[in-house]
Amino acid sequence: MENYRLILFSALVLVLFLMWDAWQTDYGPIPLIPPPPQPAASSGESSPAPPEAVPDAPLPEVADMDTAPILPDQKTIEVKTDLLAIKIGMASGDLYEVQLLNYPVSLKEPNKPVTLLHKRDPDLFVTQSGLRAASGPSITHEKVQFSAPKTHYELIEDEGILKVPLTWEDENGIKVTKTYLFRRDSYQIDLNIKIENGTDQAWMGRAYAQFSRTPPESGGMFARSYVGAVFSTNEQEYQKVDFGDLASKSFDRRSPGGWVAMIQHYFVAAWVPREQGTNYYYGKHVQNSRYIVGVMPPQQTIAPGESGQFNLALFTGPKIQDRLAVVAPKLNLTVDYGKLTILAEPLFWLMSWFHNLVGNWGWAIVLLTFVVKLVFFKLSQTSYRSMARMRKLQPRLLALKERYGDDRQKVGQAMMELYRKEKVNPMGGCLPIVVQIPVFIALYWMLLESVELRQAPFIFWIQDLTSKDPYYILPLLMGVSMFVQQKLSPAPTDPIQAKVMALMPVMFTVFFVMFPAGLVLYWVVNNILSIAQQWYITRQIEQEG
Repeated sequence: MENYRLILFSALVLVLFLMWDAWQTDYGPIPLIPPPPQPAASSGESSPAPPEAVPDAPLPEVADMDTAPILPDQKTIEVKTDLLAIKIGMASGDLYEVQLLNYPVSLKEPNKPVTLLHKRDPDLFVTQSGLRAASGPSITHEKVQFSAPKTHYELIEDEGILKVPLTWEDENGIKVTKTYLFRRDSYQIDLNIKIENGTDQAWMGRAYAQFSRTPPESGGMFARSYVGAVFSTNEQEYQKVDFGDLASKSFDRRSPGGWVAMIQHYFVAAWVPREQGTNYYYGKHVQNSRYIVGVMPPQQTIAPGESGQFNLALFTGPKIQDRLAVVAPKLNLTVDYGKLTILAEPLFWLMSWFHNLVGNWGWAIVLLTFVVKLVFFKLSQTSYRSMARMRKLQPRLLALKERYGDDRQKVGQAMMELYRKEKVNPMGGCLPIVVQIPVFIALYWMLLESVELRQAPFIFWIQDLTSKDPYYILPLLMGVSMFVQQKLSPAPTDPIQAKVMALMPVMFTVFFVMFPAGLVLYWVVNNILSIAQQWYITRQIEQEG
């Protein structure tokens, strides 16, 4: 029966190794996905027909979307709010740079904000928006030149809203006004596209809003957290469509509601259509290593002398669940805790509550550990009593091995008889570890995905709970605490197993060296509480007759 302990610890080591590899993956370079081979052009072929008919006017296919090269903007508009610094290109009327002022790149560069949208070469990530017309002129980013009253806008202290209008008009009388609306303490940017039809013919078409991105460059064998497209439609509330998928097959969906996003570790950019009706979601590889994903709101027809408008929301910021849930239903799912979401979400909620109470994420983790330990207190108590009785039986178990020598069958039968007689469950001591594994993994994913803990300090040398301990103090304390726990637990009667178990604290310490400090903090506090509980119960059992 004692083999179960070795098997369980071996399984835990395997889990730790997989999590360690995932952690290295999350913080390693991102592989560049090679573009698919371009098919030869054929002058006699047309794009495929849409999967379903659309009344009044044909819906543009994915192949017809705005795929022209991204050109440098000669003139720009700069916008600054309390949270964002934005650059808008006059040639396109699109956002091509968004800096998150409250999120430094690293603790070593506190004055350099994270740039979520950017037009760096070859790392490109920008927005594009315009109009695709079935009747009348289309307005795409390579065909127009917008104008604006000013080239610099800033949200001043006594203002809650900032409007930035851009206008363009063709020679036939079609006037387009793009108005960006920025709000204080918000990462949501509202976009209104107004069309005024001054011609003698009806204008018919749709607006489009999309992201154009190249996958980040390769620099090694590992990849970070998922970086790529995510769609939410009535068919599937949360669907990842990575660059490899788009390289082999275009994405094409029609759905009421929904949204499209590009996500990366801690941050997300999402387009959310605000019109009633069926939206058209699309994604494809366009040229070189560039990909586009976007949405087209329902079609409109604007009669001569009339006007119409399209409304969309753009979220560009950190993956803070409360903010995401306000922007669109299910957008908070971009905070992906994996298959243990059912555990990770309540853990995060409780930890956030503690953070509001104490104002420090490290102490919030400590308090969370106390609660988890309290929830499983009775189960742990039963297990530790079983372990204490096993420890008390150790001399008698060794005597049985000496009596029967190498006859494993008789040794096993005698041990089982002794367990039954003394009412001891040899598997009972494994339960605390079994219970901790899913909670431990859920906490790992919660720490990995929660931007709230990014660069959050604890005390003294721990200045970032999502990074490893720079001086390895917490992993060493964890190793020592695990060694003490082993001394309180019954040692295997088999000498080889005893040696393997003795190496476990060393192996765990090596793994935990590379884990985030917040996760190691949880394990250290949990071990200390377990040692106190186990020591008390062991002392009680030893004092019994």
